[in-house]
Amino acid sequence: MKKVLYIIAVIALPLFFAACEQEPTSGPGILNLSITDSPIDSSDVTGVFITITDIQVHTTDNGWETLDSFEGPATFNLLDLTRGESDLLGSFSLEGGRYTQLRFMIDAPESGGPRPVNPGCYIQFTDGTMEPLFVPSGAQSGFKAVGEFTVPVNGTADITADFDVRKSIVRTGSGFGHGNSSSRYILKPVIRLVVNNQAGQIRGNVTNIPDDSGIVVYSYADGTYNDNEAVLTAADTIRFRNAVSSDLVDSLGVYHLAFLAEGKYDLIVTSLLNNDFDEVLGIIEDVIVESRRTTQQNIDIELLD
Repeated sequence: MKKVLYIIAVIALPLFFAACEQEPTSGPGILNLSITDSPIDSSDVTGVFITITDIQVHTTDNGWETLDSFEGPATFNLLDLTRGESDLLGSFSLEGGRYTQLRFMIDAPESGGPRPVNPGCYIQFTDGTMEPLFVPSGAQSGFKAVGEFTVPVNGTADITADFDVRKSIVRTGSGFGHGNSSSRYILKPVIRLVVNNQAGQIRGNVTNIPDDSGIVVYSYADGTYNDNEAVLTAADTIRFRNAVSSDLVDSLGVYHLAFLAEGKYDLIVTSLLNNDFDEVLGIIEDVIVESRRTTQQNIDIELLD
């Protein structure tokens, strides 16, 4: 009998300690939140500055909560944060669990109001001029970032908010070009959230670029692109609306699409003429992105279909 009890004790002892070492189901974790940008597809813009005054997180159980330790207001030139570059907004202690949304409060005047002397958000051009960025009326409740993430108990979540400048700025008014008194630039931030350790990137060299032509590469989730994406309509003044990301090929013939979720993508290669969209040159299908890896995809313009 004693031998049986001894055997039971030997078996039960490690189970007891294993139970004691189980991870807790509640408690705090750390959110490291950064900001990045999918660049604008125009070479006459040198800066897009935004000022963030407040950041809030949302959970199903508790609704919206303010990140009190955010050191705002903070101003960023989004065009400095492209091609995988990012800037840390802060490290925040949060209750471990699943978060469904983020919301950013922006220091920008509402459209319809007077032009501010020192705007918190503005766009800057190669000729040195700048234009204030207005937000739509009623937008003072903030701008939501699309995406979900989990903060592990006693762990860390590294998340990046991608402000897609190309989709976020709309010029209104009957005037042509910046500097026209009847023209205004409206900021409607399009923001997606990326879990850093679940994201990869695509980059490559572009060859045989026609003279006096710019090249922009757009990435689409596999099978989501159609020819209507390249068309402007009265209802939508932005081409390639559903692209996940994009990049303007630089003077060295290099493009770089960063912070892409793991999966399969189609690359839409387009040309610019005098900083305006010219045509779709071709499509490269089924480019694979793996988390924490760089996919090399070179593009020869002459071989595109």
